[in-house]
Amino acid sequence: MKRLSIFLAALMVVSSATVSAKPETDKRATAIFAMGCFWCAEADFEKVDGVVDVVSGYTGGRVRNPSYEQVSAGGTGHYEAVLVTYDPSKVKYSDLLSVFWRNVDPFDAEGQFCDKGESYRAAIFPSSMAERKAADASREYLVAHFKRDLATRIITRAPFYRAEDYHQDYYKKSPLRYRYYRSRCGRDDRLAEVWGK
Repeated sequence: MKRLSIFLAALMVVSSATVSAKPETDKRATAIFAMGCFWCAEADFEKVDGVVDVVSGYTGGRVRNPSYEQVSAGGTGHYEAVLVTYDPSKVKYSDLLSVFWRNVDPFDAEGQFCDKGESYRAAIFPSSMAERKAADASREYLVAHFKRDLATRIITRAPFYRAEDYHQDYYKKSPLRYRYYRSRCGRDDRLAEVWGK
């Protein structure tokens, strides 16, 4: 917990001047993150005050309108990702970066937790120079903090393709199956190892 508190405090300092909120007339902004299984990423971000909506989908690859079968088979270059719609007057991009980092294993280049393969890698997809600077600063801080390189990538935002309807809000539609999957995958145990309880 102490490590996480230090990280969150530092992240707020390094990114506070880099991303400004949208004008008051536009109360919605979006961000894209890949955190392994998009079911889990959706559940993690929907708990955040100021987040309006989270959609599971695919991004970063070469295939237009890919299917889950195509992406999970590999070869498309796509990541399972979430499109987070949020109110910047209530939650900052830097806050979303904190949620992202706290819910990934930044050292795993092969995927996340029990899910391995190109579609399950962790990445941040900034859409502006300010978001890129904030993402880079947060990554650099963690490299210095852990004294080792991270596998998590920062990639310029690419088209986002909504996943099939049965993937949306999976943790709400199938709570028992979702909890079983999350537990068996070792996600929370590994997060506690990396970030502390």
